[in-house]
Amino acid sequence: MTFNIRSNAFEEGGRIPRKYTCDGSDLSPALEWEGEPEGTQSFVLIMDDPDAPVGTFTHWTLWNIPSATHSIPEGSSTGISGRNGFGRIGYGGPCPPKGHGPHRYFFRIFALDVPSIDLREGSTRKELTQAIESHVLATAECMGIYER
Repeated sequence: MTFNIRSNAFEEGGRIPRKYTCDGSDLSPALEWEGEPEGTQSFVLIMDDPDAPVGTFTHWTLWNIPSATHSIPEGSSTGISGRNGFGRIGYGGPCPPKGHGPHRYFFRIFALDVPSIDLREGSTRKELTQAIESHVLATAECMGIYER
């Protein structure tokens, strides 16, 4: 089985519903993954928008997700949360500039060969990517689109 991630909130490449955005309730969508490689000891999740006018914008980072966990319910998180591009800890939904066209939002799950990453809550994406750099066994992603 191939490592994969999906959401029941939107189709792959489809429109992310308003309730998961700054125009709605700003809830994180439910996510599920499976097919991680043998030896996976934990997971990291990163959600970002590469189409932001300021460059790739980070919406959500989670780490130290236990290897037995294969889903995150709607509106919740697991593990430790980082600081998003809005300056807040936790999830910050899609919120592209009005009239900027459709933006792609990637949800990436990383399978790691270590049980935990030694980072404090609120760490940045840069700190997280540096910490996991030599520990990634596999990566999977899904993508949704939102436009204002």
